[in-house]
Amino acid sequence: MADRLSKVFAALADPTRRDMVARLAVGDATVSQLAEPYDVSIQAVSKHLKVLEDAGLVTRSREAQTRPVHLEAEVFDLMTKWIERYRRQAEERYRRLDAVLADMQDGPTEKGQVS
Repeated sequence: MADRLSKVFAALADPTRRDMVARLAVGDATVSQLAEPYDVSIQAVSKHLKVLEDAGLVTRSREAQTRPVHLEAEVFDLMTKWIERYRRQAEERYRRLDAVLADMQDGPTEKGQVS
């Protein structure tokens, strides 16, 4: 799982690939359609897609003469689970810090005083 996750994050490290993933989130597209907004060759776009494909983020199918690119959403479930684990740990640390800060703000209670 860690190796796959590393490939996914490495693939998404590039802003062009992140943009392609965002565009594929609204629906499948051909390589030509994905290449339209960029000032790069179809070959360059194909190389980006190969990285995304190797990471398991996209697949290509064959429909007649076209090969639409499809976003594989279940990979995001893997990423979400990984991120969620660390988010929960961070929240727990913040709750403990909040409790310590609240105790410090209240100050020590003297014997015989009710706080």
